[in-house]
Amino acid sequence: MGRGNLGRSLEQAFRAAGQLTSLVPGGTAFIKPPSFGIVFLAVPDQAVEEVAAKFARLKLSRRLSFVHVSGALALGVLDALRDHAVGSFHPLQSFPAPRDPSAFQGITVAVDATSPALMRRLRSLARALGAEPRHVGDKDRVAYHAAAVFASNYVDVLLGEGVQLLQAAGWSEKEATAGLLALTEGTLASVRRRGFVAALTGPVRRGDVNTVERHLAALSGPTADLYRMLGLIALEIAVEAGLEPAAAEQMRRALTARAAATRRRRRT
Repeated sequence: MGRGNLGRSLEQAFRAAGQLTSLVPGGTAFIKPPSFGIVFLAVPDQAVEEVAAKFARLKLSRRLSFVHVSGALALGVLDALRDHAVGSFHPLQSFPAPRDPSAFQGITVAVDATSPALMRRLRSLARALGAEPRHVGDKDRVAYHAAAVFASNYVDVLLGEGVQLLQAAGWSEKEATAGLLALTEGTLASVRRRGFVAALTGPVRRGDVNTVERHLAALSGPTADLYRMLGLIALEIAVEAGLEPAAAEQMRRALTARAAATRRRRRT
């Protein structure tokens, strides 16, 4: 239920995997529910509880299960359907548009369920899509989804910042995007081969304080603050990768000095 990007992608992938499926709009107030199987609620997070309540007012078969596809919501949003097995099924993938079944190949799908039978079924469905199921319970769900935001949404944001800096230097958006994407793809390949600690490069990893200070002098506002924040996190990784303590302390001072000076000026 839900004809958004994920709902349409899931329905197509399930059908390609040999499952009997149907797709109805998420705005449908009342539908004739099936007598058995799983209803996937592929509706916006803020609508899941309301849709569950609408289903609860219908005459439903006990052989019917309900599953939301949110990465952030606990199973409690389906409490109106507590007489049924309920669960969650969240593909760890981005869907800016409907995607074909290959989008599920090799990814992780976070699953949870209130019954062992439904859990087994969700794991089986994930594998049928070519994905690897991973149990993510309510207590871990927020951290799990925040990790996904870092690895997907915020990568997009960081690339956007880089593109804007290059555009300010006279590059076209197309040129900047192409150049930075090639760099990003190389980084991802290094992380895949070596892990994120060994893959870290750049001025923070080398302890190149002068370069970092020049960067900060050239940046301003939220972009400079973002650079400092990420630089301090990169510094922790650099230390783990082998940056000498004295060089690390110099880098820490460089990354915090201007921010501290700004705070002092504001107080006065």
